[in-house]
Parts: sequence; structure tokens; C-alpha cells
Amino acid sequence: MSTPETATILRPAQEPIRRRVAQHRHYLMCRPTHFTVDYKINPWMDPATPTDTAKAVAQWQDLYDLYVKLGHEVELIEPLAGYPDMVYTANGGFTIGGRAYVPAFYYEQRRGESPAFAEWFRSHGYDTVLPAEINEGEGDFLLAGDVILAGTGFRSVGDSHREVQEVFGREVVTLTLVDPRFYHLDTALTVLDPVVEDGATAGIAYLPHAFDEASQRILAERFPDAILVADEDGAVFGLNSASDGLNVIISPRATGFEKQLRERGYNPIMVDLSELLLGGGGIKCCTLELRQA
Repeated sequence: MSTPETATILRPAQEPIRRRVAQHRHYLMCRPTHFTVDYKINPWMDPATPTDTAKAVAQWQDLYDLYVKLGHEVELIEPLAGYPDMVYTANGGFTIGGRAYVPAFYYEQRRGESPAFAEWFRSHGYDTVLPAEINEGEGDFLLAGDVILAGTGFRSVGDSHREVQEVFGREVVTLTLVDPRFYHLDTALTVLDPVVEDGATAGIAYLPHAFDEASQRILAERFPDAILVADEDGAVFGLNSASDGLNVIISPRATGFEKQLRERGYNPIMVDLSELLLGGGGIKCCTLELRQA
């Protein structure tokens, strides 16, 4: 599929919309060398369903190769035996301005990952902050312009929202998840514009009914031009995507979302991570944004 650097489309009235520009991104990933599903900590996981580690690695490699092809910088953390979910690096921290806030996982099965992520950040020059509160990194914290959107309801606790506000000095907007299928914020909401001009509103897409009514009102007020995604696209992890401002990497089964993105001038690119979905993770789950600025 074509991956142009910029794109512009016209609305039906022939009024031009803002041109989309691809921004260079910096990511942390982890090869799924030890991927399997031998416990259940989310509705997607079923230890009785066979998993194919070689297939998971091949699908993950497709995503890695695409990021490199698009010109993005990708770093790797060494996978640890006994931690099959470490491939979901988005849960490994949250970074802004060279500072890294380390996760404290809700479930015991993942807690051994935290020291490894903390050490990776320290060894790569990040001002590394160890948490006092339960949080699962960028799974529940998404940067939208100058605002941190923060999920709660299943994993990260509300007190971590206060803590992340203190760590980064940014406004934090709490959003409560209510559908257990969408247990992290990054499964129900994606930020489409990782870089915005001062004062501009970042483009986002989200699944409304994944949030409680109060959160739906907040999102509607703050992001009136957001893309509202249908359940059939959310249910295939269509919103668990990564965007550089032009190219949006999504599940090939999220066909409705693909059309919505094209209508807004984005360039959707499909990558199949169906094997990793058996562990409850997709494209964004495998992609931790590293922000030095």
C-alpha cells in the first residue's frame, strides 16, 4: 500500500481540510520470543486456545519492518523468559521530555517486567520515576496535544492519575472504562495527531460505549471532531493503532475505521497481529512511544 508523506482531501463542499503530515516517531518494542497464553488476565485470553509463537514473531516483525520503512526509529528491549506479555511494551512506561514513568502492574503475572523497563530507561538516559501507584504505562496514558488522557476502571487506578500529573506537570483528564473487553485506554481510543501546533486540538478516534457517560461527555466537549468508531471495528482492536500524523497502522479487519480515516485524509495501513490478539494486545500494545521532547 502507498505510504505518501503528505495527503490532502476535499470535503463534499470542496472545502480543503488540514493537510496530514507524517512525523518522525521513536518507539520501543519487544520481540515476542516467549509469547504464549498460559493464564487469563483479560477477556481475550484463553489458555485452552493454542498459540503459535513463530507466527506471533512473524506478525510482530511485519509491524517492526513497517515502522522502519516509514522512517521511524525503533529500539528494542530484551524479552524475559517467563513474561509472555512483555511484547506489549506500551504497558512498560509513559515518557515525555526525557522522563519515564515506570509501570506498577495490576496483575502479579506481569510485575516482574517493571524492573526490566526501569533499567532500560535508566541505561538509555531517561530521568526514571518509580511509581507509588498501580499503573500500566501508555496502555492507560495517552498524550493528546498538551493533555494527558488517563484511563481507569480496570487496570491503572485513579491515584496514578494524580501521580502522573505531578511527574509531568501536565493537565490530566480522567476517563473511566466500563466494557471489560476494552480494559486499557489504548484499546478504546487512539491519538491520530502525535504532534500538534500550540493550542491546537489533537485528532482522536474512540469507541463511545467503552466509556461511562461522564467520560463520553468529556470527550465530546474536548474533541468535537473526533472519529466515533463502531463496535465491530473496536471489537477487532481497530483502535489499538499507531499514527505518525498521516500513516495510521490498524487491524485489517477494522474496515469501517479504515474508511473513516481515509475520509479525514489519513493513510491507513493494515498489519495483521491476530496471533498477538490472543493475548489481548494489538498494534499499539506492541508500541511504546519514546518522547525526548
